[in-house]
Amino acid sequence: MSSNQKNQSVPPFGIKDKIGYMMGDFGNDFTFLFAQMYLMVFCTDVLGIGAGIVGIILMSARIVDAFTDAGMGRICDIAKPTKDGRFRVWIKRMAVPMGLSSMLIYMYWVKDFPDTMKIVWVFVTYILWGSFFYTACNIPYGSMSSVITNDAKERASLSVFRTVGAVMAGMIIGMVTPQLVYRANEAGQQVIIPERVTLVAVIYGILAIIFYLGCFKLTTERVQIQVDKDAKKGPGIGETLKQLVSCGPLLVVIGVALLLLIGSLLTSTMNTYLYKDYFNNTSVMALASLTSTLAMLLMAPFATKLAGKFGKKEVCSAGMLLATVMFLLLWVLKVKSPMAFIAMLFVSNVGMGIQSMLTWAFIGDVIDYQEIKTGTRCDGTVYAIYSFSRKLAQAAAGGLGGFVLVAIGYVSSTEGIAQTDSVKAGIYNCSTLLPGVCYLVVFLLLAFVYPLGKKKVDENTRILAERRQAQK
Repeated sequence: MSSNQKNQSVPPFGIKDKIGYMMGDFGNDFTFLFAQMYLMVFCTDVLGIGAGIVGIILMSARIVDAFTDAGMGRICDIAKPTKDGRFRVWIKRMAVPMGLSSMLIYMYWVKDFPDTMKIVWVFVTYILWGSFFYTACNIPYGSMSSVITNDAKERASLSVFRTVGAVMAGMIIGMVTPQLVYRANEAGQQVIIPERVTLVAVIYGILAIIFYLGCFKLTTERVQIQVDKDAKKGPGIGETLKQLVSCGPLLVVIGVALLLLIGSLLTSTMNTYLYKDYFNNTSVMALASLTSTLAMLLMAPFATKLAGKFGKKEVCSAGMLLATVMFLLLWVLKVKSPMAFIAMLFVSNVGMGIQSMLTWAFIGDVIDYQEIKTGTRCDGTVYAIYSFSRKLAQAAAGGLGGFVLVAIGYVSSTEGIAQTDSVKAGIYNCSTLLPGVCYLVVFLLLAFVYPLGKKKVDENTRILAERRQAQK
């Protein structure tokens, strides 16, 4: 494949692209984060499905993703571009099916089904949403950052805006949802309202569709990847995958993604139970979400500048070290006050904010590195592999959350029963120690293993710029 810039009629990269790309992660997270935070508790406390079975469902779905993610990435790489671009067109095509399939997962009347049918319903609808329609939107969405612009600094700004979109969606989900779906029963225990979960799922599905279409409308693909007519001139899928498996920076980024998502998503899954059962105070979940959002947004104005001055690898390593220290302190101190817990999470999220704002820009650097190394560019396939690794982490987080709840003796019930003190202590430990260990390993990988520091990234950008200039 070869790449070249579109003609001068294409508008220059600017704020319109950034806002559009930000809207894309709004679309992603109104369904993704909602599933991460509430699917497990919906299944256990509304449908009455055992946490271990839910964990198996989540992990099994990722096996399907092994094929759908790679397949979607390859389709993006080899398909003939349309008038709507190579990647944007899929967002336009799949936004509505994605939103509708997300809604189907949370239909409250499924609680009256026989137990086997409940499990089948969750499995089928979750696969339909996550492995097919979400994949068909998310793989093109993530891949298109490298064709919106080929400038490393502009890609970093896209990563920042994407994360701002995710954080703002997370703030809405985290602050609004608990107020709508929980109530206190006669015993003072926090219980979930089934009908409200369905209503919220429908609203979030509609919002996801709207923001996806906004992303499609506002972004522009500028870097055109031309597919060789003679298939022999370019590597096949087998050779491409072989090349990528041997790509050291990609393997490190995948390892970081696995650990980072296991830590952060396990925290999201377990925090629902932490506030409900350990602190017995779901009302502070809104405050926890707000402070987390503020910590993330606090870093938004500085992330691109810090990355430009010191390098993405360097500033992200420092941020992950701060997050590690705070989570391990929470585990050691066994905090009893939800307000003190939230305050320490705020400090941790300042460190996490740096990594979150820049995480997607690492992929652009890896794609550039691979193009220099092999002479071919495969944005969609690289992103598909990366996305698949993230989904493995999502499955591990969801599955691990379910298995841990079983291991510590959590009792699934639609009656809102009180958990034992040992179960509550187990929930706390899983919410602090396990993420802390994950973040420690992420810090070590970024600081001492990942090779694309600032100097190397700047050199790669220069080499590719010279190559493209020579092709004109």
